[in-house]
Amino acid sequence: MHNYRLELDLQLFSQEKTEKATPKKKDEARKKGQIARSSDLPGSFILLFMFMGFIMLGGYFKEHIMMMFGNLFEDWLLMDLTTGNVMSLFNDVTIELLLILLPIFAITVLIGILGNIVQFGFLLTGDPLKMKLDKINPLNGFKQIFSARTVVEFLKSVLKLLIVAVLVFLTISKDWDRILVLASLPIQQIFTFTAGLTVKLGIEIGAVLTALALADFFYQTYEHNKSLRMSKQDIKDEYKKSEGDPLIKGKIRERQRRMAMQRMMQEVPKADVIITNPTHFAIALKYDATKMEAPKIIAKGMDHVALRIREIAKENGVVTMENKPLARALYERAEIGDVIPPDLFQAVAEVLAYVYKMKGRVKSS
Repeated sequence: MHNYRLELDLQLFSQEKTEKATPKKKDEARKKGQIARSSDLPGSFILLFMFMGFIMLGGYFKEHIMMMFGNLFEDWLLMDLTTGNVMSLFNDVTIELLLILLPIFAITVLIGILGNIVQFGFLLTGDPLKMKLDKINPLNGFKQIFSARTVVEFLKSVLKLLIVAVLVFLTISKDWDRILVLASLPIQQIFTFTAGLTVKLGIEIGAVLTALALADFFYQTYEHNKSLRMSKQDIKDEYKKSEGDPLIKGKIRERQRRMAMQRMMQEVPKADVIITNPTHFAIALKYDATKMEAPKIIAKGMDHVALRIREIAKENGVVTMENKPLARALYERAEIGDVIPPDLFQAVAEVLAYVYKMKGRVKSS
């Protein structure tokens, strides 16, 4: 009973989401559009940079606004209306309005795009647009309405409203005396004061909302990483899918070793000599003066593999010679298919010469 409980506890522990998401899971989530982002950040950036743009482009806006209203009060109200000049008036007003609104639109689009790229880079995916039945499930919708995330979003909205209200109150209260006497001031001073107050208030609100949006972005990043956490079993399953089951891979490697061993043993009968240790190592050498610059190792092994090489050599009449230092040196310093190391040429040449003498052959140089 105790062992059963222990095993159950271990299984439950392996299922707990305690591990960081792997790069593979993060990449899959990104492709599905599951990313860490704050929906408030682009909007707060737009608000902040919009009012900063009013400061940098103040002369531009003043020029076109004065031109439009100057023409309206000085020329357009006094002219005789006809079909032709009404269309001309409409075109002129439209062009001036477009010139005034063009920088605003440009800043809005540019900052809106950058506000998203800053958070999650460049991403194009259609997965969030796919029709999913769980999205229209009333039960899921009810859960989302009364979820902890909804409560957090509501509290964020209330906090932003309170902060904006406090900023507006503090800004207006500082200039309340001047606001009361605006009616007695020239129109240009009224416009200058109102524009300055609006821009100042817009930058302050934009800066505060941007700070809140950045805090929200870090919170969303934390929640996103938390939602992607994996259990130890999830990581094992992912490894099996990507790398293959270790048991199957082990069987494949074992089969590959057997096939390589079989191919190597098929080369042993072609050897000129087998150099042994005598029992621990066996190296099969072959030399063909017409095709090779130096003798080549066509098979090697130790212990039971060395024994099998000697058995095959005996069955096929291949000469076996005992040379402990040479056998160990060849085994450690060269692989199958390699020519022998240059400093061992002399020792191998003496062995081959002895073998050729035994077989009654004369080696051609």
